[in-house]
Amino acid sequence: MTHIMQALKVMQDSDASLSLFRWAKRQPWYNPNDACYITLFDKLNQSRDFDGIQSVFEDMVLDSGDNGVASLFNAYNRVIQYLAKAEKFEVAFCCFKKIQESGCIVDTGTYNSLITVFLNNGLLYKAFEIYENMEKAGCSLDASSYELMIPSLAKSGRLDAAFKLFQQMKVNNYRPGFGIFASLVDSMGKAGRLDTSLKAGRLETALRLWDEMKKSGSRPNYGLYTMIVESHAKSGKFDVAMSVFSVMEKAGFLPTPSTYSSLLEMHAAAGHVDAAMKLYNSMTNAGLRPGLSTYTALLTLLAKKKLLDVSAKILLEMKAMGYSVDVNASDVLMVYIKDGSVDLALRWLRFMGSSAIRTNNFIIRQLFDSCMKNGLYESAKPLLATYVNSAAKVDLILYTSILAHLVRCQDENNERHLMSILSATRHKAHTFMCGIFTGPEQRKQPVLTFVREFFQGIDYELEEGASRYFVNVLLNYLVLIGQINRARCVWKVAYENKLFPKAIVFDQHIAWSLDVRNLSVGAALIAVVHTLHRFRKRMLYYGVVPRRIKLVTGPTLKIVVAQMLSSVESPFEVSKVVLRAPGDAVLDWFKKPIVQQFLLNEIPSRADILMHKLNILFPTSAPEIRSLSPPKPLVAGKAI
Repeated sequence: MTHIMQALKVMQDSDASLSLFRWAKRQPWYNPNDACYITLFDKLNQSRDFDGIQSVFEDMVLDSGDNGVASLFNAYNRVIQYLAKAEKFEVAFCCFKKIQESGCIVDTGTYNSLITVFLNNGLLYKAFEIYENMEKAGCSLDASSYELMIPSLAKSGRLDAAFKLFQQMKVNNYRPGFGIFASLVDSMGKAGRLDTSLKAGRLETALRLWDEMKKSGSRPNYGLYTMIVESHAKSGKFDVAMSVFSVMEKAGFLPTPSTYSSLLEMHAAAGHVDAAMKLYNSMTNAGLRPGLSTYTALLTLLAKKKLLDVSAKILLEMKAMGYSVDVNASDVLMVYIKDGSVDLALRWLRFMGSSAIRTNNFIIRQLFDSCMKNGLYESAKPLLATYVNSAAKVDLILYTSILAHLVRCQDENNERHLMSILSATRHKAHTFMCGIFTGPEQRKQPVLTFVREFFQGIDYELEEGASRYFVNVLLNYLVLIGQINRARCVWKVAYENKLFPKAIVFDQHIAWSLDVRNLSVGAALIAVVHTLHRFRKRMLYYGVVPRRIKLVTGPTLKIVVAQMLSSVESPFEVSKVVLRAPGDAVLDWFKKPIVQQFLLNEIPSRADILMHKLNILFPTSAPEIRSLSPPKPLVAGKAI
């Protein structure tokens, strides 16, 4: 084959060289030769005949099957390198796979050529596959491949592999360039923002690389400064973030709004008012426009610190920047409300009104509720008026909650404010409340009929729970002011409308029971008297006597009900949660004139013992302060 090789070296035409080679293959003395193939591949590469290279490669694979692959090691690698450099990456990868299947060793130069061509063409997964094969073969990258491979691994998120290559590069005495440092610092820093990555020390690694980069003489650019500052800021590492930020400013780089924002939001989240305001002023003085999230974080911080005047200044500046501030102003208002700072909330609302900044009805109602809880009734009424005038509907629950405040009220002046607030609701329940206290001449119908009409107008599918709440509070109010007849009418109609469907149970001749556990004190007392009156009629008029009668009170109402009944010597015995008595004993008790008069007229709503118990359960009821007429005798007199 020596004479063939000599001929190939002097021949200039690649086609002629290929024809000579194919003629030689047909001769009996032909023997595959690594040097011969290399010479031929060089000729074909010079003429850019890559189809010819691929064709000869196929012949070489067949030759290696007969004569072994070891002798053709250099030729195999030469083919792949030529194809890779020509960016024939699909053909090159196919040839690479065939070499691997044939068992031939691939040298470092070939691996690097393949990795380079795949990375340059954006085929990262192919490059990584070649790199994994390279690792298994024990080969290492060259300088140019390191410069390509490390940034590609870092940007794809394979940070451990990238950092391992970086360390390997230094062991092999290659000096990392700026591109490698920049990609590693950037990727490590961004990964360090995530809590899961912090455990792996991504940010610490990024900072070590940052220091190493500066020591090597590479000057960080604007993007890296920004990334390091923002990554450490968003991870809560104040000292590092501020230190790098200071160096950044000294290096002549103007921080971006994003950098300022990340630092400001970091300090705001940590409650550092002075640092946050300093950054905000620096940002605005530099002519930069804070973002919406920056304003939101700063306003939230100032609200939590109760710096109302500063918050107002920032909000107006935000408005001047062209932002819509209604939501942010409402958020500040909610901070004050949730914190219980009602005075500050009212001041902030006045500021909003003077600055033509609106809030929503939900927040107005929240502030109204806070004013009511804190007894600021004068401030509460304008809020309710605003709520009603904005076409918001006062529901039965809100009306009842105001009525509950009236039930607990001790001061006559506050009573007048609460009456005014009830009137301002414009709820139909207030018309009912006014009508129930007027005389039959003005109502032009009996109380019971009037009450029935009101309850017939309630949509029980939507307001059943609210109606029960209203009945409980209303009965408390009526009992406390001595309006027992009206209270009995309300209970009777509420029961007719099945608001308390399981309260009364008639179990034939065995047991009759009344369950008042879910009732207020006033409702429970009225229910007991009214139901015992029903039981009396059944037993005396119809002759039906059960074995026993139970009043299920629960531990809270047990003493109140027992004290009321003991005043007329009832046979009911008190246990843990129930008052019970034999039916015969109750029948005898019902026959007493005092009991009949008691059940037909009124319960001793103003008796000292009863009022004492009401004051325990409703500590602010304080009936002794109220403008009430002197207490009536226990069973004498007519119901009011």
